[in-house]
Amino acid sequence: MAQRPVSALLPRMLAALAASLLALAGPAAAQTRPPADYANVQLRDPAKEAEAKALMETLRCLVCQGQSIADSDADMAGDMRSLVRQRIAAGDNATQVRDWLVARYGDYVTYDPPISAVTLPLWLTPIALLAIGIWIARSSFRKRRRRHK
Repeated sequence: MAQRPVSALLPRMLAALAASLLALAGPAAAQTRPPADYANVQLRDPAKEAEAKALMETLRCLVCQGQSIADSDADMAGDMRSLVRQRIAAGDNATQVRDWLVARYGDYVTYDPPISAVTLPLWLTPIALLAIGIWIARSSFRKRRRRHK
């Protein structure tokens, strides 16, 4: 059996590589989708856009969790920005939109959750940790004072 030169195999290898890359690119391309209407488009009325932007700064991205929907590039944040702008454009005020989003996604969507039985630990934990820190600092200062007397 005669061996083929590498130059004869090169077109087949390139075709196989191209087919592999296309096969891998298919699922990745299927996962991308166009952004929602108004996700990255400002409202025509500057007052309504300012109201929508102010509200977006106070709403948490449910995917990123550390960013507001105004700052996040996640698809979910884009959908939420679109919802906020659509509802503001339709005549809802910021409070109505916030209440609607809280009803839809829960209290976690807002950076300022209301005080309730579920969120009470969120409000009390920083106060308790501050009290414990003050107690530890006070006791260590007392011990130092006793040593230096």
